[in-house]
Amino acid sequence: MEDIRDFTMPPCELLALGEPAHPTQEPVFEHIRNELFASLADANFRSIALETDRVAALAVDDFVRHGTGTLDTAMRDGFSHGFGDLEANRRLVAWMREYNEGRPAGERLAFHGFDVPAENTSAPSPRRYLEHGRDYLGLDLDLASLLGPDERWSRQEAILDPAMSVGGGDEAARLRAIADDLLTALYTRAPELIAATSRADWFRARTHLTAGLGLLRYHGRSARRIDEAARISGLLATRDALMAQNLLDIRGIEERRGATLAFANISHLQRNPSSMRMAGMDLGWSSAGSILGSLLDGRYTVVAGSIGRSEALGLAEPRPDTYEGFLQRRTTTWGLTAATTVPAARTRTDTRPGQAYAPLSQATVDAADAILHVHDASAYVRTTPH
Repeated sequence: MEDIRDFTMPPCELLALGEPAHPTQEPVFEHIRNELFASLADANFRSIALETDRVAALAVDDFVRHGTGTLDTAMRDGFSHGFGDLEANRRLVAWMREYNEGRPAGERLAFHGFDVPAENTSAPSPRRYLEHGRDYLGLDLDLASLLGPDERWSRQEAILDPAMSVGGGDEAARLRAIADDLLTALYTRAPELIAATSRADWFRARTHLTAGLGLLRYHGRSARRIDEAARISGLLATRDALMAQNLLDIRGIEERRGATLAFANISHLQRNPSSMRMAGMDLGWSSAGSILGSLLDGRYTVVAGSIGRSEALGLAEPRPDTYEGFLQRRTTTWGLTAATTVPAARTRTDTRPGQAYAPLSQATVDAADAILHVHDASAYVRTTPH
């Protein structure tokens, strides 16, 4: 078995750990992630980025780095997708706050989210994000008349039905132009703004404006009256492109302090394109990882997760001729294996629709640097101290 630090040698700057199952159904990789990040903190890693709303995550970073608020408020306000309810995430945030206590600012661990403030089938109004940027710039700009009620943006029909979308109208086009102008003004006025506030406040305003502009792009995609499979694939591609942009922005912030661990579902972080079958449609798009791999090249390292058995997911012992079967024989609890040493095998077929487990495939293994395999997820979680 390999050590995680074997895969973090320069030029690696962004280490991606992709879990193969939804964490609310199988939390084992969140617990292992915590162990790995604790060891990486001693190996020039100064930040972690999770699959959660980037703007919301600012509240968690304020808590872990500066002690602002409480652990309860950080978990309540700083996560999207219900991830603030996960015990492993709470333990991570508490540990980061304890680690940072008394350390110099430059050595403190930072917490980031890199997801957009949306779900695949719904997205909120960009109001609060654009207004934050407007207020930071000190502009007297009325956005309410163009935005209208927040509900017309946030209802599911606005994403699922192009005829009900807000994103294709004249108001949305004007809002996108305004958001672009606000972002440009943020850069043109950066010297005076940073002198009057701080670099942190400037980056916070950029994060809000980027989120608002991303939501306008997402709503614009939803309004396209094209083939349904192409439209949904375009939405998934837009979300992953925005994730990749967020991770590149995070690296720009963190590059002088140290490397970053990114943690999310493998469908977002894998170097190969993503695909899924939904409602009878075959969907495909460029994953955030495929974008990052193209742009960062050797600075981007991918560790793909796999599971042998899981009571929570209903996964029994894998067949010996599958990828998981090969790794199962090499692992008693969990361990890392260089992807190049994993022989060709079959993709396991004992999964069910809705099981939320992504089995290893030749494409995933070929595009990864290492595989993190868990022998028995349920047994590991039961023995993890709380």
